[in-house]
This record gives sequence, structure tokens and C-alpha cells, in this order.
Amino acid sequence: MTQAPAGGPGGSAPAAQTEELERAITGRMLFFYVLGDVLGSGIYALIGVMAFEVGGAFWMAFLVGVSVALLTGFAYAELITKYPQAAGAALYVHKAFGNRLFTFVVTFCLLAATIAAAGALAQVFAGDYFKGVFGLEYGDGVIALIAIGFVVALSALNFRGISESVITNMVMTVIETTGLIIILVIGAMVLGSGDANLSQPFELNDGNPALVVLGGAAVAFFAMTGFENAANVAEEVQNPSKVYPKALLGGMTLAGVLYLAIAFIASMVTPIETLQENGGADGNLLDVVNAGPLPVPAVVFSAIALVAVTNTALVTMVAQSRIMYGMARQGVVPRLFARTHATRRTPWIAIVFTAACVVLLLLTADVNTLANVTVLFLITVYGMVCLSALVLRKSSVGHEHYTAPTALLVTGVVANAGLLVYTAATDPTSITYCSVMLAIGVALYFVNNLFTKGDPPPIDAEALEV
Repeated sequence: MTQAPAGGPGGSAPAAQTEELERAITGRMLFFYVLGDVLGSGIYALIGVMAFEVGGAFWMAFLVGVSVALLTGFAYAELITKYPQAAGAALYVHKAFGNRLFTFVVTFCLLAATIAAAGALAQVFAGDYFKGVFGLEYGDGVIALIAIGFVVALSALNFRGISESVITNMVMTVIETTGLIIILVIGAMVLGSGDANLSQPFELNDGNPALVVLGGAAVAFFAMTGFENAANVAEEVQNPSKVYPKALLGGMTLAGVLYLAIAFIASMVTPIETLQENGGADGNLLDVVNAGPLPVPAVVFSAIALVAVTNTALVTMVAQSRIMYGMARQGVVPRLFARTHATRRTPWIAIVFTAACVVLLLLTADVNTLANVTVLFLITVYGMVCLSALVLRKSSVGHEHYTAPTALLVTGVVANAGLLVYTAATDPTSITYCSVMLAIGVALYFVNNLFTKGDPPPIDAEALEV
């Protein structure tokens, strides 16, 4: 940046003005940032669903999900260090293909994924963990009412203005991690006492073993999402070309290992019938705590789980309203969604619209379906990121950056595409939801273009994501 000329009082030069962010994030800080983003409510929510899909060996589904996520992580490590800007998939796809509609579709997939994820998390919040905290018993109708109230409450917070700090994020991460440590301790105690059921973690549901495991891999992948948020702090990391690959892939690997260990423990401690009850909807880590020898009150663990779910859901709902706002500002959806409140200065129309979409989804689909919808959208985006990394190999930049092994990027494209095709083929309900949501988004895009005078303005891809 060019410094302002001298000429301040007494002949001293005034401080230089700059728009660059301070590079204050070290490699260790970035590692824990990634770990905190990945470790979240997914593992608290979906153990039962995976047990129902796969059987006692549902840790194998985690192994597949973690592996596909790591392949995508290599692509992000290359692109983040090559284009160290506070952006993400929309920027990479836009640079690779330069197509306005293509960029919009990728951005809308991210938006739709956050909406479906929020619906799934709201249902989890209103289920057994909420019952455990308040000692209540109720049916599906009450679950729906509590889930709607949860969405409304988070939307109200979003409307008032959310100012997130590193300290808050660290506190939430510590609380979430404490719950996972409790499960690890339970596993160690059960193994030490000789009471572990070591055969159940190797039992699969009837059918082709590979296909059975793949059936739960998409759900397991849901728990690994969040690592892509590391792109948001790209401009604030010290020496990103060297730091990012180690911190990003290291954080993802540790999260994946923890998830594998917890899934194995859950299977060897808890009867599989308990986890599979009601199609897996009622199976969760609270069942593991109740079945284990560690005297942890259900209300304590349930409260920890609610914090994890609330934290993830709040971040998700803030992100979805800002993505909608960003698209409106860029003129790819009606400008109406870019309106902000006169005093709060928050995008209230985007907040109301996306919250209404969340409520509609949670009223019409279960947790398993919404998790699969989330993953279908995300693996579409992740596959495009891997492809973009390959396409952008022909574009050089004026600084050093990490280069992922080409074979891993190709494998990432194939793995994401394969998981997408398999999930879509075996879960027609989820693909129907995805199709309807995408059709609504594309309709908004073309209706907006129809009423936009003159040629549509060019897209600034960096402004589309948060």
C-alpha cells in the first residue's frame, strides 16, 4: 500500500492508511480454529441414524466420510494459499469457469446446505437432549413446536446483530469438546473393566458390505463439514502458504480420528437396538452416557449437547442470511433481500426468508433426510472445488503457494461425484428436496434477470460468501 505523505502536526507523518487485515493468526491458532469448526453438533446428532443405516460397524461410514472430506481439504489447502482472500468456493469456481450462472448455482448450493442443516439441528435440539435437560416426555408435535421456537429465537438474535468473538468461539468449543472427552473416558473405562462388546463394532446390516457402509457415509460426512470456513480468515494468517496446509489438514485429521474413536466407543458400549430405535432418530450420545459406567448426570451431558447444537445452528443461520444478502447485493437474486433494518442494520428480509425456509423444511422432513440434503449440496460444491483446483493449475500467481498432489485432487473429484450419485440414487426423497430448492433458487435468478434493466452486472465472487 502507498503511505500517506508526511505533514501531520509538528512535521510528523500520520499513520499510513490501509485496508489490509492484520496477519495475527499463527499456525497453532489456525489449527484449533479448524478443529473447532469441524468438531460440532454432527457427532451429537447422527450416531443413531448411522447405526440404523449401517449397523454396529457405523464407524466404517465415518472412515469413508472423513477420507472424502480430507481429499477435499487438499483442494482447499491449495486454493486458499493460491488465493489468500476471505472468500471460498464461489471465488474459486468463478476464477476457474468465469460463468455468472455457474457461480450463482455453487453459491446457492451453499445457501441451501445451511438451510437444510439448520432444520436438522433444530429437530435435534428439540429431541432427547432437550428432554434430558428439562426432564420432559413428549411426541413429534411438541418436538416440531420447540424446533420452530428454536429457529425463531436464533433468528431474533440474528436480527439484533451478532458480534462473535474468538473468546466466545473458544468457550463453545471447549464445552463441545468436554462432551466428547466424556465419551472417550467412558470408552476407556469400559475397555478397562472388560465389559466392552468388541464384536458389535464389526457387525454390518444385511446386504453388500461396501454399499451398506456407503449408505451411512453421506450422513457421516455431515459431521465433517465446517473445515471450509477456514477460507474466511485467509487474509489474517501469518505465512499462509506454509501454515495453511498443515493446520487445515492436521485439524481435519484430528477431528476425524476423534470421530472414529467416538463412533467405535458408542458401538461397543451401547446395545445397537438402543441406537437404532425409531429409525435411529432417538439414538444419540446420551444413550452412550446412560449405558456407560461414568456417573454423568443426563441433565449435564444433555446441556453440553444443547450448547453444541445451538452454537452450530446459530453460526449456520447467521451465514445463510448473509449469503442471501450477499447475492442480493451482487444482483443475482432480487434486491429486496439486501434491505437492512433502519436501526439494527441487519438484513431482516433475508433473515425472515431463510428462517421461513428452515421451518418449512423441518416440518416436512426428518433429521436423516435433512442431513442428506445438506450433504448432497455440499459434496456438489466440494467436487467443484476439487475440479476448480485442477482447472486453475494453468493460472499462475505471483507468490508461493501449496500445490496438492494431482492424483489426490482427481480422486477428490471422483469420490465426491461417486458419493453424490450413490446418495441421490438411494435416497429419492432427499434428491426431490434438493431439486425443488435448486429450482426455486434458479427461478429467483432468472426472474431477477428479467426485471433487471440492461445487462446483469458482473459478480464480485468474494462478496457472495461469509
